[in-house]
Amino acid sequence: MKTLSPLAPLALAGSLLSPISADAESLTFAWTPNPQTPQVDIAIKNGYFEEAGLDITFVAFNTGREGFEAMIGGQVDITFMAEFPAAVGALTGQDFAVIGDLARFTGSRVIVNTESGAVDEPADLAGKRIGTTIGTNVNFYLEEILAGAGVSAEIVGAAPPDLVPALARGDLDAIVPFPSFYAAARDTLGEAYGELRAPGYQVHYILAATPEMTGPRSDVLDAFMAALARADSDVAADPEAAMAAVSASMQGAVSTDALATMWQDVDIGLKLDTGLAELLVAEADWVLSKGVVRGEALTLDQMLSVFAPAALAKAAPGAVDLP
Repeated sequence: MKTLSPLAPLALAGSLLSPISADAESLTFAWTPNPQTPQVDIAIKNGYFEEAGLDITFVAFNTGREGFEAMIGGQVDITFMAEFPAAVGALTGQDFAVIGDLARFTGSRVIVNTESGAVDEPADLAGKRIGTTIGTNVNFYLEEILAGAGVSAEIVGAAPPDLVPALARGDLDAIVPFPSFYAAARDTLGEAYGELRAPGYQVHYILAATPEMTGPRSDVLDAFMAALARADSDVAADPEAAMAAVSASMQGAVSTDALATMWQDVDIGLKLDTGLAELLVAEADWVLSKGVVRGEALTLDQMLSVFAPAALAKAAPGAVDLP
């Protein structure tokens, strides 16, 4: 296995609290410390993975898409990502399973440089130059906003790090970046910062696994999901402790105060339901409409066939709401 980016030592400190059993089951997990998945941080900190008989190797990737591709290629057993790569993977017939939904980000927004005019409602985006990263979930979100308002705008493609500088220079009127760039946009624009929160789309932070994990190694997957379900209960019972664990795993890059603000826009809780499948179908339809991938549209039943709820259902029966 090729480790593309090792995790920081503090992120793994919790895994050293208890010794690894000689007969522990090995598992490779593509995950990077982040503000949205405190269940993993708590499971590491409290030794839940070790208690479940697991010896986990954590591998970090720059994007969820890269982690997903590594899983498809057999480099990792389980990956964490936003949901969009799963829609493309299902559409292209990749062999994988969606096994859980850790959290939903509810604060998606359009960010505006108010020097080019205020935007109070989606219709105000008509005719504006709006930057986003083409072919991604934020591109999908932007086009859903425009379609819902019945207006058109000039959509300009740019790499994620280039959007905020372009907006600050006045090259763009507005941007729809990934949530990790929201703070930079606010800091850079200062008094010229404006935002439009258009409801209807939530980023889902999901887990996907290889066929081996849902088949021959299903007992290992059961143990993994049981550890996460245990941590999920801890997060719900003591959010402050969860924030502290996340901040520590991120080496203080995000303070607990900042996390408290962020989590106002995050629905944290391990689950798996039809709403996620419906979103993936809509995203797959959008991908087809853009000509990014050629293929046949997927029905809801076909998308649900990609879901593997058994391990989560054993660990937390109430967390699964599927036909």
